[in-house]
Amino acid sequence: MARTYASFPAIYELVREIPEGQVASYGMVASLLPGVTPRIVGFAMAGTPRGEGIPWQRVINSAGQISEREGASRQRMRLEEEGVTFKKSGKVDWKLHRWEGPGEAWLGKHNIEFMDFLTIQSGWPG
Repeated sequence: MARTYASFPAIYELVREIPEGQVASYGMVASLLPGVTPRIVGFAMAGTPRGEGIPWQRVINSAGQISEREGASRQRMRLEEEGVTFKKSGKVDWKLHRWEGPGEAWLGKHNIEFMDFLTIQSGWPG
């Protein structure tokens, strides 16, 4: 049975902010949502509903890799189709593909001041 949490809709809303060709870590997404952990983000990505335009493939682990699990090769293929490149080690180059965060409209809707966002962002990988 798949785990579900009340925070899944907020996670999906935020993940929709990640543009094609960019990636975020589970922790990056979690850092912007109160009470959400990277593990919960992982559960949300594993349970992403089909046909709702949620780019689940753009969320990877903090090491810059796709987590080993069923569907990992499909995730890599989708990312490569979007222009995301991988190093020989299998890691994404954070400097080239790291998501810089949600837009001002999302931050405003969630009452996150820009300076607070910059503090959060400073803890992100890359």
